[in-house]
Amino acid sequence: MKLKRKNKAMEVFSMASMTDTIFLLLIFFMVSSTLVVPSSLKVTLPKSSQQSAPRPITRIVLTKDLQYFVGVEGGDDQQVSFEEIAPYLAATQAINPDMYVALYADEEVSYREIVRLLNIAVENKYQMVLATRPLE
Repeated sequence: MKLKRKNKAMEVFSMASMTDTIFLLLIFFMVSSTLVVPSSLKVTLPKSSQQSAPRPITRIVLTKDLQYFVGVEGGDDQQVSFEEIAPYLAATQAINPDMYVALYADEEVSYREIVRLLNIAVENKYQMVLATRPLE
């Protein structure tokens, strides 16, 4: 005895759930991409034709009114005095010996202040890169 089905399978594929999934992924990537900002401090970087290739792990930010901020990648910047920079970098290097230090100095800062920070890197043999913005 052959039984008959009362309802047939639909031959149409609904794309509604697929578009919902794509829309949610788009929103996720748009929101998470805005979180990849190196620093929220307003620093006007000098221009350069060459950009640094390695990703720095530790950063030093020097504002035009000579305020120093330090931070690690993915973390918030904290304001420190000049004397606190060397111990902070030493503690960071103890955690990660292959660290890079990125120096974000405002273009209006005198060269003397930048050299003071570079001397810390030379004395302790840190790998330091100067952050710049691309030429337009």
